[in-house]
Amino acid sequence: MPPWFGAGMANIWLPYSQMKIAGDPLPVAATQGSRILLADGRELIDGVASWWTACHGYNHPHIADAVRRQLDAMPHVMFGGLVHEGALTLARRLAALMPKGLDRVFFSDSGSVSVEIALKMAVQYWRNKGEPRRTRFVAFKGSYHGDTTGAMAVSDPVESMHRAFAGLLPRHFFCNLPANETATAVLERLLDRRAAEIAGIIVEPRVQGAGGMLFHDVDVLRVLRSLADRHRLLLIFDEVFTGFGRTGAMFASDTVAPDIVTLSKALTAGTMPLAATIARDAVFEAFWSDEPSHALMHGPTYMANALGCAAANASLDLFEREPRLAHVAAIAAALRDGLEPCRGMEHVRDVRVRGAIGVVELDRIEDVYALRQRFVAQGVFVRPFGNIVYLTPAFTIGAEELDRLTKAVVCVVGEMD
Repeated sequence: MPPWFGAGMANIWLPYSQMKIAGDPLPVAATQGSRILLADGRELIDGVASWWTACHGYNHPHIADAVRRQLDAMPHVMFGGLVHEGALTLARRLAALMPKGLDRVFFSDSGSVSVEIALKMAVQYWRNKGEPRRTRFVAFKGSYHGDTTGAMAVSDPVESMHRAFAGLLPRHFFCNLPANETATAVLERLLDRRAAEIAGIIVEPRVQGAGGMLFHDVDVLRVLRSLADRHRLLLIFDEVFTGFGRTGAMFASDTVAPDIVTLSKALTAGTMPLAATIARDAVFEAFWSDEPSHALMHGPTYMANALGCAAANASLDLFEREPRLAHVAAIAAALRDGLEPCRGMEHVRDVRVRGAIGVVELDRIEDVYALRQRFVAQGVFVRPFGNIVYLTPAFTIGAEELDRLTKAVVCVVGEMD
C-alpha cells in the first residue's frame, strides 16, 4: 500500500459502509476511459461509472481542457449578486433540452440538494399563492431521492437505507407506483381525500435507482401527469440518475413533461460537483413579486461553481457532437446478450436492461462485501447492493471491456452458493 493510505485511513469515514467488516477500500492512483488504476499497479474495468456519473468515461480531454481554461480564468465566484458566462450559458442550454416551459434553472452542488430545492420550491409555490396548507408530498415505495433530511423524507420509509432516521423526518404519503388499475385506484383515493394538503408528487422517472434499479413504463408517468393536473399538484421528476441518456433517451421528461426536474450526477460527466433544479415558468412566476418574502430563500455557497459549469458545458458539447444515445443503444443490446446466461441460475429472480443499465436481481446477497471482492478478483469494479448486481458503464466503454464486465457478472453470480 502507498504511504498515504496507512497515514490517512485512521482519519477517514467512508460512505455506506460498515467499516469494521467491509475491509480496506481500494487505493486509486489514476483513472482513464473506463479503467480505474490502483496504487498497487492493478487495473479494474469500472462497471458503475463512479455512481453513474462518468458518462463519457474518465479524463475525457475535451472536458479536462475546458476545466483547465476555466481554472486559469476564474475557479469560482459567489452567485449572490454576481453571475458568469458559464452558468448563464449552461442554464440556457439545459432549458433548451427540457420540454417547453421548463425555463428557470437553479444551480446547486449535489443531487440531494437539488431535490431539497425542488421540495422547497413546491411548498413555497403554494404558500406564495395563498395555500399554505400544502406542505406534504406523494412519493413511492422503492424510491430513493438522496441523503439530506428532506430528500430522505421522500425516500421509501421501509426498504430504504434511511430507516434509522424515521423519527427525524417529516411524514409524507407513500404509495405503489400506479403501474396497474389497483395501484392507480389507491393513489386516486388518496388524492381525492388529501390533495388540499399536498404540494406535489415526486418520482424517479422510468427507473428507481438506489431503491433497487426498479423499472416502470412511461404510462406510469402519464398517469401521474394526469392526476397531478386533476388535483392541481406539482409533478417533480428526480432525474439525478436517469438524466443525460442513461435510460436510452436524453431525459425521461422527453416523453412526459413535469413541473420541476432535478439533475446532477452525469451533469458534469463525473468531473465536478454540480446540480440543477429546473422549474416551469408558471412555478417561477409565483416567486416573481414586489413582496420580498416571496423570494426563494436558498443559496448554496458553491452554487453555479464556474469549474462545474465549464465541465457541464463541455459534457453537453460531447452529447451534441458524438452519437451518445446510439452508444447507449449498443450497450443495451450487449447487456441483454451478455447477462442473459444469468436468467435461470439458482439465486436469480430477474434479469432486466433499460438503456445503459443492466440488472441481475437475486433472491438475497448474504455478504455484499465479500461479493464485491469477488468482482475485484475478476479484474472489474462492480458494486452490488441490496439484492442486486448491476452494471451502469460509461457510454464510451469499449466492446471488449463491456464483454469482460458481463462475463464477470455471469461468472460470479454462477458461483454463488
